[in-house]
Amino acid sequence: MKIAVVGTGYVGLVTGTCFAEVGLDVTCIDIDENKISNLKQGILPIYEPGLEEMVLRNVEKGRLQFSTSLAEAMQDADVAFIAVGTPPGEDGSADLKYVLAVARGIGENLNNYAVVVTKSTVPVGTAAKVQRELELALERRGAAIEFDVASNPEFLKEGAAIDDFLKPDRIVVGVASERAEEVMRKLYKPFLLNGHPIIFMDIPSAEMTKYAANAMLATKISFMNDVANLCEIMGADVNMVRRGIGSDARIGNKFIYPGIGYGGSCFPKDVKALIKTAAENGYDMQVLKAVESVNEGQKAVLFEKLHRHFDGELQGKKIAVWGLSFKPKTDDMREAPSLVIIDKLLEAGCEVVAYDPVAMNEARKELADRIAYAPGPYEAVEGADALLVVTEWPEFRVPNFEDIASRMRGRVIFDGRNIYDAHEMEQTGFAYHCIGVRTTHREPASTK
Repeated sequence: MKIAVVGTGYVGLVTGTCFAEVGLDVTCIDIDENKISNLKQGILPIYEPGLEEMVLRNVEKGRLQFSTSLAEAMQDADVAFIAVGTPPGEDGSADLKYVLAVARGIGENLNNYAVVVTKSTVPVGTAAKVQRELELALERRGAAIEFDVASNPEFLKEGAAIDDFLKPDRIVVGVASERAEEVMRKLYKPFLLNGHPIIFMDIPSAEMTKYAANAMLATKISFMNDVANLCEIMGADVNMVRRGIGSDARIGNKFIYPGIGYGGSCFPKDVKALIKTAAENGYDMQVLKAVESVNEGQKAVLFEKLHRHFDGELQGKKIAVWGLSFKPKTDDMREAPSLVIIDKLLEAGCEVVAYDPVAMNEARKELADRIAYAPGPYEAVEGADALLVVTEWPEFRVPNFEDIASRMRGRVIFDGRNIYDAHEMEQTGFAYHCIGVRTTHREPASTK
């Protein structure tokens, strides 16, 4: 089968590369000439573990090509994926201009029957708009070429996207004809041979499934953060509470870790879009509005703990920040809690020195020279009055606390991801503040 994937961002590049990995002929298309030129040289626009090696391998094998020409990519294509961005508008709705522009382009270059698949996260009803754009483009050409539209939402976790694609929990496909189902079943046959389930449904249900899944996961995160805040007030330990409820099979132990809020390209955007879609259809998503509100407030919790610890006297304090990306194993800074925290630190007059294993270049695009960037975690804490752990990168889990203590001016750690044990931290001589556990004692702000 020949596949065209329009868009070489996170979803498009992972999708195209993984299809090539299972032996399909794939062309990834983008209008950004510089990006395509870089990809041809093996320079990727995103960081995702294992992706660079897979891209290079499949380009070498001739299964993966990159192009700026949609016309060339559509020659004899069996399936064309639309995998461009759907950025949120000011009102929270998903902006479909790029999706619909691609649909028009496909219609202008379609030369044989193909299934046109929306891979981008799009509101319910988008496939119908895509179909109309295709029909209009074909009418303008005077061409009577058959096609089908399908919805195939992605469920990729940044940092684990390759495994998620090659070993999916499920493959969701929305179709409106038996012919489209047959093509999509053939496309995913390599995955079905390994026992991964494919679920066919109508197109609106497939579109809704993506939003409902992300909204549910976001709800679990905000619910647990709400519980964590109450635990601190009441003197309970959220880590114990999490273990207690996570053992219930109806709840499960995933996405119930307290922290400083969710970020990234999916949850914030998709929650807003679902709220907006509901409002446009006369329905008020009260639970999701609360989810969004809790998440925005949670991003400030770590700063508030720091503010209380120093009795509001933050002017001139040097603060080390470990972790900038919204989660580990990615350089994605979109909606990252670190941005909210750093803004508050700078507004309070703090000097900020940050370190992240892979997201420093992306962070510079957002923060420029407003903060300093350290070459490593230990260099970041040199002379610092406090350390904030913002992203739970594996290399932060078992640091040398003696070395850290010898470098810092103050011995206090604010752990936004609960990766350290409070009792062990007390033994190291650090004042320790985490999420959902009441601080029982307070060390002096400085021990030097």
